[in-house]
Amino acid sequence: MWRSAARGDREAAERLVECTYRTTFAALVRLAGDPELAADLTQETYRKAWAALPRFRGGSAFTSWLYRIAYTTFLNHVRRPARVVPLDERRAERLSDADPSPMDTLRREEEQSRLRRAVLALPDDLAFAVAARYWGEVPVREIAAVQSVSEVTVRKRLRKALGLLAAALEEAQ
Repeated sequence: MWRSAARGDREAAERLVECTYRTTFAALVRLAGDPELAADLTQETYRKAWAALPRFRGGSAFTSWLYRIAYTTFLNHVRRPARVVPLDERRAERLSDADPSPMDTLRREEEQSRLRRAVLALPDDLAFAVAARYWGEVPVREIAAVQSVSEVTVRKRLRKALGLLAAALEEAQ
């Protein structure tokens, strides 16, 4: 299907988006921690993917290749200088949620933020392996193909990363 999309078949491109959008968006929500930001990053991911699609040779699964683009798009966003945006009343209303208690919400967001920071503090090869495997649900063999390493190397990276994450999270508490 990606070959047809690469040749300009709009219907094939739409089918690719239908097949991959949900997992791409979910992975970016996990990475970013913000559904609105994840939606923007997902759109940027697909924009970049369509521009690069003619150069994709199929050395890995299309979904793994797309996840790598999504992950890089997220990292580029994180590394940009932060903009301060004033909170308007409409947005403040959307942020209020009566279901979970404010303390529970704060605690959960702090835990997610601490985990996200710990993952991003890892060396790039380890951070990508963790994010791809656990947030992007990319199989080990596909991570290996995208990173041009063996599956054993990916498993070793995951084991090392999980050890470092455990230590970092323990230290943070």
